[in-house]
Amino acid sequence: MKKIVIATRGSKLALWQSEHIKSVLEEQNPGLEVELKIVITSGDKILDVPLAKIGGKGLFLKEIEETMLRGEAQIAVHSLKDVPTEMPDGLTLAAITAREDVRDALLSEKYANIDALPEGAVVGTSSLRRRMQILSLRPDLVIRDLRGNVDTRIRKLKEGEYDAIILASAGINRLGLLDAVEHVYPISLDEMVPAMGQGALGIEAVDDPEVLQIARRLNDEYSEIETTIEREFVDTLQGGCQVPIGINSTVMENGKVLTRAIVGLPDGTEVLEEVLETGRNETEGLGRSMAQAFIGRGARELLRRAEEMAFK
Repeated sequence: MKKIVIATRGSKLALWQSEHIKSVLEEQNPGLEVELKIVITSGDKILDVPLAKIGGKGLFLKEIEETMLRGEAQIAVHSLKDVPTEMPDGLTLAAITAREDVRDALLSEKYANIDALPEGAVVGTSSLRRRMQILSLRPDLVIRDLRGNVDTRIRKLKEGEYDAIILASAGINRLGLLDAVEHVYPISLDEMVPAMGQGALGIEAVDDPEVLQIARRLNDEYSEIETTIEREFVDTLQGGCQVPIGINSTVMENGKVLTRAIVGLPDGTEVLEEVLETGRNETEGLGRSMAQAFIGRGARELLRRAEEMAFK
């Protein structure tokens, strides 16, 4: 194979991710030419409506997938947390890269962490998962929707529209934005459970043996173990990107796997949570069995109510 085209969104973070994978592919495959093709998606055009109301993160993928299915590109680089658990015919999740920091981060010009926020402080996030968890910690906070790319969100914070905003640590680190704001507080996993796949890049590829062989070299074994558990959990709960589900698995240095999960209402008034430690050889079907236990505790009903709340 002489050339591979990567379909990508035009945002700074998407371009960083695609450029990063381009350089790794060129290093791994001497002589391979890698080109980027920028695709404008409907998610990039509709900025005045909360994501959950217009179809969630899937809006950023559809046009990119169509570009691949038309044969105009062979792979796409996504934040894995935005990739649905079911793939369209003709496309495969070929690899999952080594993870960046999986945590969420609180950014603020005035306040160093969640505890330091004054009563009634305005926090920006468009994620129902983050909204649920911060309100369960601090019911007195006011949560306002926050859309736009990372730069836009930080600008809105600096202009005083919000006292703090919540973003993924991975994006801040990848874009080198740690100094862009006075306080960047990585929220501990005990305070906030990340989204499935957070911190990892998912490499989507066309079903072509040659392309898949090249893409597969980008895969990281630990990331695959962790995110398989996370994606199974969400898939079994039938929770798309727009319901409040947090799930994170970590392969620890002692070889054990620690999995944290949380499901609840967007206002944080009701949550189900679980922390489970297993051996690395006991992860087969773990996400599914954890989800079944949650369903036994009423998770589906809770998520149905969460969705009703979100769309009001």
